[in-house]
Amino acid sequence: MMTVATLAACNGASDLGDAPTPLGDFNLHHNIVVAPKAQKGPLSREVSKDELAAAVQAATAERFDRYDGERFYHFGISVEGYVLAQPGVPLVFAPKSILILNLTVWDDAKNKKLNPEPHQITVFESLDQGPVIGSGYTKSAEEQLKNLSQNAAKSIENYLVKQNREEGWFNGGRAVASPSEPEDK
Repeated sequence: MMTVATLAACNGASDLGDAPTPLGDFNLHHNIVVAPKAQKGPLSREVSKDELAAAVQAATAERFDRYDGERFYHFGISVEGYVLAQPGVPLVFAPKSILILNLTVWDDAKNKKLNPEPHQITVFESLDQGPVIGSGYTKSAEEQLKNLSQNAAKSIENYLVKQNREEGWFNGGRAVASPSEPEDK
């Protein structure tokens, strides 16, 4: 199964100051990111496989360390490919950055994968530079990678919310409807 998440309208980290989206008993214990087979796309800037893995791991931790549910879950993430845009020719060619990864989610208590096949996620850079000027003109490779990694972490969160709603991943294995509860003040 493949998901293409464009998350292009805003940065994937724009909501980190807000309360996390509810995910039941979810608590990320192991955040394992590897990139041994990561393929550099055409016309991409160079970045090491270690830098790829570290950026995705940091963005994943930044987003998911906010969850403190009662049960441990683990991520196995493999970076499959990337393009970090180089400067193009404004109005003619403004390349965009992209990151592709595979995600496996493990339930620690059940000692099993929640998704038997890795879930593929593809994200693009945020379009905060406008449609004409590519990020290669205005951002370093490190800034592009951070943006892509934050967008990937947000896309992972969206996937987990969907799976929890449809499959009950983080509610003791059963899907439950979330009733609206008034906030305590």
